Amino acid sequence: MKILSKIMISTLLVSLIFTSQVSAQQMLPLPIDKDVRYGILDNGLTYYVRHNELPKNRAEFYIAQKVGSILEEDDQRGLAHFLEHMAFNGTKNFPGKSMLNYLESIGVKFGTNVNAYTSFDETVYNLSNVPTIRQGIVDSCLLILHDWASQIALEDKEIDEERGVIREEWRTRTDANMRMWDILIPTMFEGSQYANRMPIGTMDVVMNFPYKTLRDYYHKWYRPDQQGIIVVGDINAEKVEAEIKKIFGAIPMPANAAERIYYTVPDNKEPIVVVGKDKEATSTGVMVFFKHEPIPKELKATIAGIAQAYIQAVANMMINARLSEIAQKPDAPFLRAYTYDGNFFVSKTKDAFTVEALSKEGESAKALKAVLVEIERANKYGFTPSEYDRAKASLLSMVEQVYNEKDKTRNSSYVEEYVNHFIDGGAIPGIETEYNLYKHLASEISLEDINKYIEKRITDDNIVVAITGPDKEGVDYPSESDVLEIIKNTHTENLTPYEDKTFDEPLISEEPVPGKIIKKQQEKDFGTTVWTLSNGAKVVIKPTDYKNDEILFNASSKGGSNLYPTKDIVNLDVFNSVIDLSKNGNFTNIDLKKMLAGKQVSVSLQLGDYSESVSGTSTPKDLETMLQLVYLSMTDINKDENAYMSWKQRMASALRNQEASPQKALRDTLNVAMWNNNPRAKNLTAEDLDKIDYDRILTIWKERFGDASDFTFTFVGNIDTAQLKPLVEKYIASLPSLHQKEKSGKPQMQIRKGKYVNDFKRQMETPKSTVYMIYSGNIKYSQEDAIKLSMFDQIMDIVYTATIREEEGGTYGVSTQSSMSRNQNNWIFMIAFDTNPEMQEKMQKRAVDELMKQVDNGPSEENFNKVKEYMLKQYNENLHDNGFWLGNIVNYKLTGKNEMKQYEEIIKKQSPETIKKLVKKLFSQGNYIQVTMDGVVK
Repeated sequence: MKILSKIMISTLLVSLIFTSQVSAQQMLPLPIDKDVRYGILDNGLTYYVRHNELPKNRAEFYIAQKVGSILEEDDQRGLAHFLEHMAFNGTKNFPGKSMLNYLESIGVKFGTNVNAYTSFDETVYNLSNVPTIRQGIVDSCLLILHDWASQIALEDKEIDEERGVIREEWRTRTDANMRMWDILIPTMFEGSQYANRMPIGTMDVVMNFPYKTLRDYYHKWYRPDQQGIIVVGDINAEKVEAEIKKIFGAIPMPANAAERIYYTVPDNKEPIVVVGKDKEATSTGVMVFFKHEPIPKELKATIAGIAQAYIQAVANMMINARLSEIAQKPDAPFLRAYTYDGNFFVSKTKDAFTVEALSKEGESAKALKAVLVEIERANKYGFTPSEYDRAKASLLSMVEQVYNEKDKTRNSSYVEEYVNHFIDGGAIPGIETEYNLYKHLASEISLEDINKYIEKRITDDNIVVAITGPDKEGVDYPSESDVLEIIKNTHTENLTPYEDKTFDEPLISEEPVPGKIIKKQQEKDFGTTVWTLSNGAKVVIKPTDYKNDEILFNASSKGGSNLYPTKDIVNLDVFNSVIDLSKNGNFTNIDLKKMLAGKQVSVSLQLGDYSESVSGTSTPKDLETMLQLVYLSMTDINKDENAYMSWKQRMASALRNQEASPQKALRDTLNVAMWNNNPRAKNLTAEDLDKIDYDRILTIWKERFGDASDFTFTFVGNIDTAQLKPLVEKYIASLPSLHQKEKSGKPQMQIRKGKYVNDFKRQMETPKSTVYMIYSGNIKYSQEDAIKLSMFDQIMDIVYTATIREEEGGTYGVSTQSSMSRNQNNWIFMIAFDTNPEMQEKMQKRAVDELMKQVDNGPSEENFNKVKEYMLKQYNENLHDNGFWLGNIVNYKLTGKNEMKQYEEIIKKQSPETIKKLVKKLFSQGNYIQVTMDGVVK
C-alpha cells in the first residue's frame, strides 16, 4: 500500500476519530491482506483461508457465529451456551460421540484442541493443531464445521444427558465473582438487553426447556449470514476455498430470516453507581467507565481504525505507567490500577474508557478518589513529551517484533485476527502495511492529539462506577451520594502537573572487566556449542531459525531452597517476589521500565527447591541489554524499601481476604493431608509477613547467585555467535566466581504414606462438593515410566469425560494430574472434580471404579492410540519451539539425562499391556489420601 507523506493533519485526525465529522465515504477501506483468501458467498457466509506453515503439517479450523446469549428470549436463557455443548454430541455426518472419537484418533484432543466458547454476542468453535498429513483429514474437518453450521443433531437423549453437565458447569463457575456480576450487570445495563442475558443462563431454563425451544433457537440463528469460516495452516488454500464454496454455499439462507439486532446501551446523564458484595469475595475492586460511542464499523476498516488503536495504546501506556508508579509507594491509595479503552464491560455496541483498581479492604472510596484524580490530572495537564517518547518507542518496538516475525507467525495468531475481524469488523491489511502505518502515525500524531483524546474521553456524563468486595461486618463501602461527591470534588482538586523523572545514565555504572572463553566444544545430541569461560562458567549456544526476533536465555545451578533450614521458610516462600521488586543497581523497577522503553527484553530470578536460575528473553538487537540485566541480577541487587513496603501491604490485604474463600480452606486442608503437616507445605499467611527478613533474603541471594562458576548459561534462538562472543566475555565471564561445585539440596517434603481421609463441611453461598483423591508411592525414576504414567493420566481424562461427565452428568469435568519425581523417586496420581453435594458419594465411587477397571484390565486399544497420537503430534510440534529446546538443554545440564534422545522411540514402543503392567505395580502400593469439601448453605 502506498502511504502519503502526510497521512492527515492532526485536527482532521482528531475530528475523524472522535466527532465522526468525516464519513466513511471520505476514507477508503484498507485492502485485505493479499495472502488471505477472503470472500462472502451468495448465501451470506463469510470465509477466510490462508496457507501458513507454522507449525508444519498443522491447521486451525474455526467457525465463528455472530450469535450469543443476547439473542435469547426469556424462555431460552442459557440455550446459546447449551447449543455450544450440543455441537459435540452428534451431528448429521458424525452421530453420537463419533466426531470426538475420530478427532482424538488423529491426535486432536477434546478440551485442548477441540473446544468452543459462548459470549453475549458470539459463539466460536475451534479444531486446533489438526494434522494435515492427509487430504481426508482436511475434508473431515471442513465437514465438521459444515455440520456445526447447519446439521447439529439435537437428539432428545443427548439433550437430557447434557443438562446435568451444564448444571455442574454453572455450579463450578458460580463463585463470588460470578455472583457479583449478577448484581452489577442489571444496574450497569438497565434498559438494555444486556442486563439479563448472562451466557450461562438460568438453571430453571436449562433443566426444563422443551426440546423444540432449543431447536427453534438453532434454526433461527445458526445461518450463513451470521457465520464465518476460518481455516489457516499447512493446507492447499485454493483447494480449501473451493471446498468451502461447494459445501457451505449449498446451505440455504432461511426465508424471512429474523433481523440480527445489535442491542444498544442507553446513555446516562447522572452517574450510575452500583456496589456488588459477596461473603466469599477475596478482594475489593473499583471500576469507573466513561462510556462513549464506538467508532463506526465502516471507519474502523480504514486508516481511522489503525489511528484509533495507536492513540488508545500510547495514551493508556502513559496513564498506566503513572498508576503503576503510585502503586509502588508505601501506603498507596490502591494496590494496583490500570486503564483501557474498548467494549463497555460486556457490550459490543458501546465503548468505554475504563479505569480499574484493586483496593485495600474498606478503602474503596480512597482508591476511587485516587484513580479519578490521576485521570483528571492527565485530562487537565496532558502528558509530557518524555512520556510520549517512551510510549511511542515501546509500541513501535512491539509492532516491529511482530513485523520481524512475519514469516514465522503461528496459525493461531492469524486465526485470532480473522475471528475478531469477522465478529467486530476492522482492518486486516497484513503486518507489513500495519507496521508502515504505525511508523507514519507515530511521526504524524502529536502529543497535543493524544491530550485531546483524553479530553474527549473524560466526560461529565455517561459515567458508571462499579465497586465489588467482601460482604462482611466492619467493611464499609461508599454510598451513591458519597461516590457522586467524590466525582464532583475531583474537578475542584488543586492538582499539579505530573513530573516525569528521566534517566541518561547507563544501566551498569562501572564497566565490567571482560574475561575470556578458554575452551570450545560441540555437543551433537542437541546441536549445541559449549564455551568454558575463564571464571569457570559454562555457556551453551543453540542457534535456531524458529523465530526471527527471539532469543531465550537461562542460567541454572544446582542448589535450591532445600539447602536451607526450616527457620528460613518464610524468607524462602517470598524470596522470588522480594528479589523481583528489589533494585537492579541503583534503579527501581519503575526506573527500569522507563529506561527500557522501546526494548523487548526481560530478566527474572527464580529460587526453586533443587536449583536456582536466571531467565530472560530478548530480540537480537536487545541482546546486550539483556546481558547487562543478567550481570546486575547476579552482582548488584539492592533494597527498595518503598516497593517492599507497598508489596507487603498488598500481600497482607490479599492474604487476609483469602480466608473468606472456601478454596482457601480446601488448599490448606489438602496441604496438611498430602504433606503430613510439614511446615514447608504451609501456605503463607498475613501474619507471616512480619517475619520476613529482607537482609536475610539478600544474603540468600548472594549465596545462591554469587558464584558464576557453578552456573550453566544457555542461549536458544536467532543467535549470531560472533555478536554473542564479546558480550559473553564482558557480562558473563566477568561475573565473580568461587570455583565451587554444589549439589542440590535433599528433599524436605515426603508425601504421606498409608491411608488418610478428611471429609469436611464448609458453608458456601453456592453449595458444591469438591473431591480430591491422591494415590502415591515409591519408584526409582525412569523416563520411560514417567511417560507411561503420563499416558495413563491422559487415558483417564478420556474415560472420565465419557463416564462421570457425559454418562452421569455429575460434573463439568474431572481433572487428573500425575507426576514422577527424579529427586524423590516417587509418583503421585491425583483425581479432582466438583459435583452436586447430593451426588458426591455416587460420583466418587464411580470415579474409583473406573480407575480400578483401567488398572486391572489396562486401557482400551482405542483410548491408548488416541493418547499416543496426541503425544507424538505434540512432540513434533515442540521440536520447532525455542522454549522446548531451552527446557530440555537446561534439564540435561542439571541432571545429566537427555530426555529428548529416546522420547519418540519410547512412546512408539508402548502398548496397552505396558501401561497396565506399570499401573498395576504402582496402584498396588496402597497409599491413598482423600480430601472432600462438602458445601452447605449458610
